[in-house]
Amino acid sequence: MERRRYNQPEGVRVEGDQEEEPDPPMSSWLSRTASSHKAQLAATAVVSGAVVAGAILGYQHTRRKNRVRDLKNSIPDVGEDATKELTEYGSAPSTEFLSNANTEDEWSAALAIRARRGEYDEDLVLEQLARNRVFLTDVGLTKLRNSFVIVVGCGGVGSHATAALTRSGVSKIRLIDFDQVTLSSLNRHAVATLADVGTQKVQCLRKRLEQISPWVEFDCRGELFSTLSADRLLGPWEPSKQGPDYVIDAIDDTKSKVALLAYCHNNSLPVISSMGAGCKSDPTRLFIGDISTSTEDPLSRITRRRLRTLGIEKGIPVVYSTEKPGPEKAQLLPLPDEEFERGKVNELGILPDFRARILPVLGTMPAVFGCAVANHVILEVTGYPHEYIPLKGHEKMYEAILANLQGLEERLVAHAGETIQGIRIPVSQKDVAYLVEEVFKGKSVISGLSTRLALVRWRLPQGGLTLDHRWQGQKNVKLELNNLVCITKHEAVVHEREVLKGGKRPEDLYDREVLELVEERMREEASFGRLR
Repeated sequence: MERRRYNQPEGVRVEGDQEEEPDPPMSSWLSRTASSHKAQLAATAVVSGAVVAGAILGYQHTRRKNRVRDLKNSIPDVGEDATKELTEYGSAPSTEFLSNANTEDEWSAALAIRARRGEYDEDLVLEQLARNRVFLTDVGLTKLRNSFVIVVGCGGVGSHATAALTRSGVSKIRLIDFDQVTLSSLNRHAVATLADVGTQKVQCLRKRLEQISPWVEFDCRGELFSTLSADRLLGPWEPSKQGPDYVIDAIDDTKSKVALLAYCHNNSLPVISSMGAGCKSDPTRLFIGDISTSTEDPLSRITRRRLRTLGIEKGIPVVYSTEKPGPEKAQLLPLPDEEFERGKVNELGILPDFRARILPVLGTMPAVFGCAVANHVILEVTGYPHEYIPLKGHEKMYEAILANLQGLEERLVAHAGETIQGIRIPVSQKDVAYLVEEVFKGKSVISGLSTRLALVRWRLPQGGLTLDHRWQGQKNVKLELNNLVCITKHEAVVHEREVLKGGKRPEDLYDREVLELVEERMREEASFGRLR
């Protein structure tokens, strides 16, 4: 009886089918291949190459391992000579930081001492810097390794900048900071641990980073930067007399910050400054640009103002955030009532004139600022090509505000019965930027809004609008900067109708809070205006 088949899979034999010839066995193919002289030579070459490569790699690994072992074994025991004296700031002294150290810390410190003497294998250094080496090329890495960088301020921003520079290959770093590591520092410090609480920040950085790159030389200065100490703290590296290739400003005290930036600017020392990371949370708003373009940052605003009094308006690169403050975002914390009861508020800081109130800091943001600062230094020192995206929008905004002010003055001139042909106003785009950003802080003095801004006269002159006709074909409007206020365009329409054309006084239209704020802003402009 014939068997029926139902879609049998290919290659499956069913009982009753005629057997097919099987495929040639694998052993036959190997036999034919082995009998080929060329194949034998090729196989021999492959095996020999693998053996030689394995031998070379094995030798290199063993040689490197033996070098590391010999270096470790050659490290002498560390003595227990530890001083108990404190500095004038009440912190650990700037000597070899070995007191109260555990065995690993002692081993790392001793290894670093020997490495700085040159007793560290160069191959190990180059292997640790291999990724930077292929990125920057040998020429760039050599520049970086030969550089001398000074970091002033070793808190959240400064510690992350220092750690990045150390890992990247900078071999000479001077650390300047009088302060100590506290428990509250640990949310943002790059390397500090609980064991470091109460120790100098500069020594903490040195101790931890020596465990990563023992060949790096650290010059720790546990003191406060000031104008009086600038020549010494920013002086050359001893004993080579090498001047600093770059200075990093990571100070959060405005007095010391301005002193450092002014000194670097006046002495042509390359410097980059970190503006405030406090109360910031959006890393996408970070920019690197000239200090004249930095906005939306109280520390930046105060720094710009004080530098302007010293004749410095631009030429200092800064890292800053354009993130705007808001009612639901973190703010500078007020002092409790009991702190006021203790005495004068300006005496509550750790040093005279230092901030006594607590500034909220999200621990991730100082790291972003610090890495951005270090990245800039690396690119500058090595000559690696870089072109930052400029902050856009403000120049066009200032241009629009100036055009709107020109139009307003022309309407007022026409309202006074004069012809508007050839009308000029003594206000520049730079003046607009100064008034909007520095004096009125980018907000309407009436509503506090920061969109669709305009500049308008606050009051008309007592004798009415006057023009200067001294030049033929040109009429200048007499307009003082301290009589201009920043408000929104909608508010400007009302102000023009009611005050500038309607005959009302500002006191008839606005409440006392607005009037007092305008007077305060005008006093500020008069104070800073004398120094522009």
